Amino acid sequence: MLIVNAISHDRGWSPIQHMVAIAGELLECEVVAADTRRPSNGTKILSVLRQRIRNGASDDTCLLVCRGPADLLTVLNMENWRKRFRYLAAWIIDSFWLDHIPTSVRLRNPFDQIFVTSLEDVDRWIEITGAATTWLPWGTDALRLGRGGAQRDWDLMRVGRQPPEWEDDVEVASAAESLGIRYRGRPDSSGLNALENQKLMMNAYGATKFTLAFSNAVNRDPNNHPTREYLTGRWVDALGCGSIVAGVAPRGPNTDGLLWAGATLELGGIRRSEGLQVVADALRQWTPHVAAGNYQMALRRLDWRWRFKALADAFQVRSVRLAHELQLLENRIAGLTQPPI
Repeated sequence: MLIVNAISHDRGWSPIQHMVAIAGELLECEVVAADTRRPSNGTKILSVLRQRIRNGASDDTCLLVCRGPADLLTVLNMENWRKRFRYLAAWIIDSFWLDHIPTSVRLRNPFDQIFVTSLEDVDRWIEITGAATTWLPWGTDALRLGRGGAQRDWDLMRVGRQPPEWEDDVEVASAAESLGIRYRGRPDSSGLNALENQKLMMNAYGATKFTLAFSNAVNRDPNNHPTREYLTGRWVDALGCGSIVAGVAPRGPNTDGLLWAGATLELGGIRRSEGLQVVADALRQWTPHVAAGNYQMALRRLDWRWRFKALADAFQVRSVRLAHELQLLENRIAGLTQPPI
């Protein structure tokens, strides 16, 4: 099995870069960087005219990990891709950008299997590409980097883009302090690569009771989908470290199947004064039981190893390392005295 990584090294993609790294380790396969140059029009036309040979003698298999549907074209830059692989699959992280599915893939899909993180779009991917499509959602490395400990140095932390009233860390810290809330602004990740950044962020999530995040439905940004609500890395990583996500949670089948009661604290909107008051009230009810419960549920529902097991089954891969860590995961869950929420 070969993993071809088309994910950007931008720090915003560090959760997925970390996932790809441990996927290569636990599935015991080679990971190579994709050639992300845009294929020529001639290459795209040829990919439609010349069908991939699926019954060749090779036993090689390949998983292409993509940021969004446009990255599917990177398969055309892979040497001998038509004959090389018995089984060729793609995992698209931002799979909700359906209008970004390349024309050549629409006309002649080269993939045997497509995995998407948006449950709502499974049927549409099947309809558009004709490929078998499976929901394989976001996850987190709760087993290695997560924790559910009671010691939390901060009450509320922000990560990433926020609504305007929450964007200035100095102003928010001052307003939070007036309500007795220990607020932490953006963790400083300057000079770190994507994998170092991921470890820094997981440590930060594990040191706060609440992590601030708002659905793109109420926090509009040109980089976000205008209508589809979805989880991102900060949601699942915060939960993997026992932190409650405070803000406005995304809604829909995709998120409802992953979250649980107690995973989020609804602030009712994006107004800072009202939101901080909700957090202050919730802090009076917070106990270590909450962090431990969220951590246990993240182990059960969100750990990347469950996603890797689904990949191993699809690729018919046997991995001693994955089996070992799945057993460690089961043991960690069983060993927690904290009952699930």
